[in-house]
Amino acid sequence: MEITVNDITSVDKEIVISARREDLEPKFKEAYKKYRGQINMPGFRPGKVPLKIVQKRFGDEIEQEEINKYVQEIFEEEVVPEHDPIGESEMLDLIWENDELEAKFKIGARPDFELEDLSVITVDRLVHDVTDEEVEEEINRQLEQQGSWEEVDEKITKTSRVTVDAIPLEDGEPDEENAAEEVIDLNKEESEPFRDELAGHTIGDEVEVEVGHDDHIHDFLLVVKKVEKLHKAELTDAFAKEQSDGEAKNTDEYRSLVKSRIQNYYDQSADDLFKNDVIDELVDKHDLEVPDVFLSQVKNQFVQRVRQESGGELPADFDEEAYKENIHDRALRDAKWFFLNEKLQEKFDDIEIKPEDIDEHLEMQAAQYGVTIDQMRNLFAQNPQQLESLRNSIREDKVFEKLKDEVKISEIDKETYQEKYDEKVKA
Repeated sequence: MEITVNDITSVDKEIVISARREDLEPKFKEAYKKYRGQINMPGFRPGKVPLKIVQKRFGDEIEQEEINKYVQEIFEEEVVPEHDPIGESEMLDLIWENDELEAKFKIGARPDFELEDLSVITVDRLVHDVTDEEVEEEINRQLEQQGSWEEVDEKITKTSRVTVDAIPLEDGEPDEENAAEEVIDLNKEESEPFRDELAGHTIGDEVEVEVGHDDHIHDFLLVVKKVEKLHKAELTDAFAKEQSDGEAKNTDEYRSLVKSRIQNYYDQSADDLFKNDVIDELVDKHDLEVPDVFLSQVKNQFVQRVRQESGGELPADFDEEAYKENIHDRALRDAKWFFLNEKLQEKFDDIEIKPEDIDEHLEMQAAQYGVTIDQMRNLFAQNPQQLESLRNSIREDKVFEKLKDEVKISEIDKETYQEKYDEKVKA
């Protein structure tokens, strides 16, 4: 038996396992003895079928099974300890001809690189202090949400709710068969295309509108059937208690609570955006190769998420290859971050996961799913892989905390951050 290693790239290797019949003969003999004891054939006592007959009738299947086992054993016992493959190794070929075996695998190796000087890397960080005006806007939104609608015989305003018959227009002619009743709340952002067109009209009016953009524009005739006016709820101490589940006892406490919640949202968003921006900057600053098999594994994980979100089966019209091509850049970025994260954990060798770190995450998940922390702890205890995934997540969070002290942070307001984000998306 011989193992040959061919370098495809600095991180992609071809492993060739070669063997002859004499290498496999002991396994073949053991297999024939085992199967001989299990085979019943007319004219022979159970387990006493001559080996030559067993070989003639079942030899190809028995030997192929042993060859597969042999290749797997050599790969796991010889290749894995020696080369430490990263990602899902790919079998390229397996040939058994003229009593000679050749099995080819493609494996990935960790890229060899050094971390750049983190102190020269600058990362934007969103900083926003919630204003009283934002608090009032949020409370006003809640008052509208808890308000009531009254049907009125008045002209439509930009805050009305309108019920219409939406009739598709084909070459200017109404397609009555495909008409549908629609309720349009002009307060909502998605109703903006209809706001100006409907404002000022009354029940019975017919309004032509365009829906869509670019090459996907459709014409509709909207026939107004009902107009409703919103009566907002009133901000009272009772409203404050109900909306806060008793956490706020009056309107002043409610305003403070709303402000605190909005601030927590911005702070959490800032952390999430910072993590994303740090990854982008680090990936951009490090030129490292990613093994093909590892990149394929990351893409397969994206597909698996689609499958899970679709109830366990991919949508009927899902084009897996096209999807993988579309997410190539994103998958490559995630793959590079995997190796960068490993390297950073080596650098920050004082990172330690304490029991209280795990308990904190378990408490959060227990609250999210409505179970006790003991139930959540038992769930993770029964699933070591899930527990290891949790530990990796905690370790990564600690890496980000360390990075806050290593990289240069440029604090910017939300307007500037949005402008820079929009420019990045366009680019």
